Amino acid sequence: MSNLSARTGRDRQRYDNNFRLVSGCIPYRLVKDEEDSSVDLENKLEVLMVSSPNRHDLVFPKGGWEDDETVLEAASREAMEEAGVKGILREDPLGVWEFRSKSSCEEAECCGGCKGYMFALEVKEELAAWPEQENRERRWLNVKEALELCRYEWMQSALEEFLRAMTEDGSSKEETLSPSGISKRGERQIDSRYCFVVN
Repeated sequence: MSNLSARTGRDRQRYDNNFRLVSGCIPYRLVKDEEDSSVDLENKLEVLMVSSPNRHDLVFPKGGWEDDETVLEAASREAMEEAGVKGILREDPLGVWEFRSKSSCEEAECCGGCKGYMFALEVKEELAAWPEQENRERRWLNVKEALELCRYEWMQSALEEFLRAMTEDGSSKEETLSPSGISKRGERQIDSRYCFVVN
């Protein structure tokens, strides 16, 4: 069992014009294929999705952005709590999406509307135990499989934006990239329990 626990409740939840603010990420890794260097980026990338509690659909780790943390800290915390992963978080968001929450909402001001900030997280560590492991299973998928399994349109859009950003990054920063495809310039630590941030 993990010695870290997941945050619960909405006492510290941020809102913006009746939208609950959430933060999340698309955890990813590059699959090494030394035999075929011509394989396109879409086939070299795998993304991590997690099961939803009490449902069979797969989602990217995300959750409430609370008033005592930055949006980046919230994204990395959710990755650790829901998927049990830590890594390097890109500072620039993939985008901001508005969507309806499928979970029940007790507060009248929430009304199920969410505004979600999504980031890319290069996974460097998979924990054997994590806070929500009893309610969630994690699954590595190639981008095509993940697109097919995205139940919600906003998640498909976030994944398409992720692929676009990774493709652009790979072609425009080729000389400054680490072997993982992430530039090492501008790396800074925000919370050693969860991740590093790179801009």
